[in-house]
Amino acid sequence: MVMAMVRPPSRRLRSLTVVSLLLAVMTLVISPMPSSAAESDWWTPAARPAPDSQINVTGEPFKGTDAQGRVRGFVDAHDHIMSNEGFGGRLICGKPFSEQGVADALKDCPEHYPDGTLAIFDFITKGGDGKHDPNGWPTFKDWPAHDSLTHQQNYYAWIERAWRGGQRVLVNDLVTNGVICSVYFFKDRGCDEMTAIRLEAQKTYDMQAYIDKMYGGPGKGWFRIVTDSAQAREVIEQGKLAVVLGVETSEPFGCKQILDVAQCSQADIDRGLDELHKLGVRSMFLCHKFDNALCGVRFDSGALGTAINVGQFLSTGTYWKTETCRGPQHDNPIGNAVAPEAEKQLPAGEEVPTYASGAQCNTRGLTALGEYAVRGMMKRKMMLEIDHMSVKAAGQAFDILESESYPGIISSHSWMDLGWTERLYKLGGFIGQYMSGSEAFSAEAKRTDALREKYGVGYGYGTDMNGVGGWPGPRGGDTSNPVKYPFRSTDGGSVIDKQTTGERTWDFNTNGAAHYGMVPDWIEDIRIVGGQEVVDDLFAGAESYLRTWGNSEKHKSGVNLASGAAAWASTSEWWNPFVSFAPGRAVDGNKGTRWASEWNNNQWLQIDVGSANLVKRITLDWEAAYGKSYRIDLSTDGSNWQTAWSTTAGDGGLDTARFAGTPARYVRIQGLVRGTQWGYSLHEVGVYSD
Repeated sequence: MVMAMVRPPSRRLRSLTVVSLLLAVMTLVISPMPSSAAESDWWTPAARPAPDSQINVTGEPFKGTDAQGRVRGFVDAHDHIMSNEGFGGRLICGKPFSEQGVADALKDCPEHYPDGTLAIFDFITKGGDGKHDPNGWPTFKDWPAHDSLTHQQNYYAWIERAWRGGQRVLVNDLVTNGVICSVYFFKDRGCDEMTAIRLEAQKTYDMQAYIDKMYGGPGKGWFRIVTDSAQAREVIEQGKLAVVLGVETSEPFGCKQILDVAQCSQADIDRGLDELHKLGVRSMFLCHKFDNALCGVRFDSGALGTAINVGQFLSTGTYWKTETCRGPQHDNPIGNAVAPEAEKQLPAGEEVPTYASGAQCNTRGLTALGEYAVRGMMKRKMMLEIDHMSVKAAGQAFDILESESYPGIISSHSWMDLGWTERLYKLGGFIGQYMSGSEAFSAEAKRTDALREKYGVGYGYGTDMNGVGGWPGPRGGDTSNPVKYPFRSTDGGSVIDKQTTGERTWDFNTNGAAHYGMVPDWIEDIRIVGGQEVVDDLFAGAESYLRTWGNSEKHKSGVNLASGAAAWASTSEWWNPFVSFAPGRAVDGNKGTRWASEWNNNQWLQIDVGSANLVKRITLDWEAAYGKSYRIDLSTDGSNWQTAWSTTAGDGGLDTARFAGTPARYVRIQGLVRGTQWGYSLHEVGVYSD
């Protein structure tokens, strides 16, 4: 590396000049910010346990920022380091670290011995009879493997290899599922989801301390749990790995639903969010796999979908319900595949319903409690994971975030309808693609390249390791363009060879993404198959992710110029003598009131904000009677109007109209065509200058 080229002061001036020039060139090409000589070999632990896995990477991890002050590095936006602690503790076999060493960490579940006969979840997820050699360390004959979904893939030294290969952000999603835990045969603890989440968070901090000890004490290791974007930026500039805690669980805060009745309250949500924030959690999913009291889910397909639908019934007493989609976005098709083993769990006489092929959207969207949770996350400056939400719920979540210009939205592993991509980028969010094969991953990256260019954003990946998803298989040792070992890291400063743990050496060409240590090899395969441009976008991921996070932290709700303003309308409903539907009800700050017009098409609501202001954004919170076609007109004097925004495709709910800043004192919402047989009705109108 750079330090090896420095000559002692006694060398001749010409040699010093040559070395200086070489140093300057290498600094520009490889590492824009030079490292300190006082920190020589800082990336090597003073006391690594022995025996242990090898890292098989040489060279100094890059530090600092580029010439524009941007951090660099890859982002894994979706991983599950501690999922072995979830699901009752015996679904994922092995641990990411152990004080007793690698042989204790990388051993199989007890019921898998001697030949995997009782590896029930293994044959459910992989097929066959589940039989395998259970021995991990030191032989690793059958696991970890790209298609073995029940064995530990996140051993700390394998994560270390990914960090040495250029990764700088890792989102550790704390994960479990109470229903899977309850029906699985083997477990050594209870199934309460929040108890598992707390344990996984603590184990992540324990792993940080474990690594710190190797490097001489607290704060000295490369694995750094961060709780704000500034801290993350500092960690990355030091050349270390910023670890962000997230949550992906089916019933957060106990918010399940039974027979469509919520089992949690707003107070439960506040307590839960406060507790998670205190634990260090900064991003989370509100629903996952099962419909809950917060939102409906994006379906799984095929036999897996049927099995999960059975699980939903066992947990909630309801099956998924579908409807014809209202727009181009849709959930995954359920299909009507059978899952005999899962269906045996149903009570006698109970059957999974069949579904019409044309009805691909979940009827359940974001509930009132779900909206409360989204707004609660915004107040705490947390980032919302949109994946796994039904398109109905996702659309409503987008509406809320857009109404507040809140950028904290993440799609981390390809479970969002691709039709939302630009809407997410426009808000300022971040996208990571599931860790698929290099050909498919590169093709999808190129499909959305123009949008990333338009919005100036980087790209991420979601490995979902320990997440029971499956990972890239090998392209084959006889492929015409294999990964050639050793190869250089993307920044050019490290050399990466085949990874060895115990007696086993993994080659990406013949083994694929068997464990987390193969992430750098997978990225090299992407470079070979997809080109350097795809890798460059991934290498810009760290800066883009931190920008989304940082802008969420800095977000401030805009001042509503319409609050309490004078308002009048073309007409107002008057049929109920006990309830007022007067124009002022749309600007009184109370979502329980509303303005409602008579039942005719051409109706308007006009608001006087008191003085001329620059107006850039208007929010409309429609009651059931909404405008399908309407426009927003602005005026400084109440006589001369100009149209700032219009639509012919209104769908009700919460609309946000954005347009170039325009001076205005008066705002008019002009209804043209009704969306229902009723008139137009608005709970609240917001007028903003931001």
